[in-house]
Amino acid sequence: MFASTGQARIIGVLVGYLADLVLGDPKRGHPVALFGRAAAELERVTYRDSKIAGAVHVGLAVGAAVLLGAALQRRGRFWTMAATAGATWVSLGGTSLARTGLRMSELLDRGDVEAARRLLPSLCGRDPGRLDRDGLTRAALESVAENTSDAEVAPLLWAAVGGAPAALGYRAVNTLDSMTGYRSPRYLRFGWAAARLDDLANYVGARATALLVVVCAPIVGGSPSGAVRAWRRDASRHPSPNAGVVEAAFAGALRVRLGGPTQYRHELQIRPTLGDGPPPTVADLRRAVVLSRAVQAGAAVVVGLCLQRRRP
Repeated sequence: MFASTGQARIIGVLVGYLADLVLGDPKRGHPVALFGRAAAELERVTYRDSKIAGAVHVGLAVGAAVLLGAALQRRGRFWTMAATAGATWVSLGGTSLARTGLRMSELLDRGDVEAARRLLPSLCGRDPGRLDRDGLTRAALESVAENTSDAEVAPLLWAAVGGAPAALGYRAVNTLDSMTGYRSPRYLRFGWAAARLDDLANYVGARATALLVVVCAPIVGGSPSGAVRAWRRDASRHPSPNAGVVEAAFAGALRVRLGGPTQYRHELQIRPTLGDGPPPTVADLRRAVVLSRAVQAGAAVVVGLCLQRRRP
């Protein structure tokens, strides 16, 4: 059926992408949510206020995800394709990200700030109670930008490179970072390993995302040169080596200004300014959602080109 295992893997990635595009996230019993609950139970056993304990926690949780992926695809090329498709589908979050971003824009358009505050935790970990309409708009747009890499492009690339084990391992790392990768008193040391591993896992994906933002910017009337300029000038000033790259590229492409005071539940961060334009509007948030979907489609096209190269 397949000329090679690599071809089967690439087809699986494309099937998983289409499944997310058409179906979105599973309605019940999402595997990522199940993994999160299992990781939380594991944390009750592994938690110590130390980096070593955090590394053990990450090793056990990510190792289990990778072994599961390897077991699912070990029977041959068809199972490689099927396992990769399933792992890619559950690892992606592009459709949910777009729906949530658009829902946020609708609420903000209506002036329903309280409902928008309730929705914000679906996008990011900031403290919504301290944000007004403009703050919610910026938070949502920055989250759409960052998650274009974390929930769309990077999972596709990891699945294309390593199939189900890589896709599930990546999603495990990303989930653990979202659970423990904070500079709060509890997780400053314990969450260190998850945060650093997430930085490594997203390094290539973030830069591939920024490059695709440059290419896709004209789709939303954006500026490719602005994306390149903000990326090169502003990204390195951001505290995250990956989020800064993507957020700066989005800011430049959309001709808006991102960054500034960012309130989390455990601390206030003063983020650097990204881009040259005015603060983002709700219309800019909608443009960011369209750009995000275009970037993921571009990543899928890149994966499809890899399939063409693998044909005998």
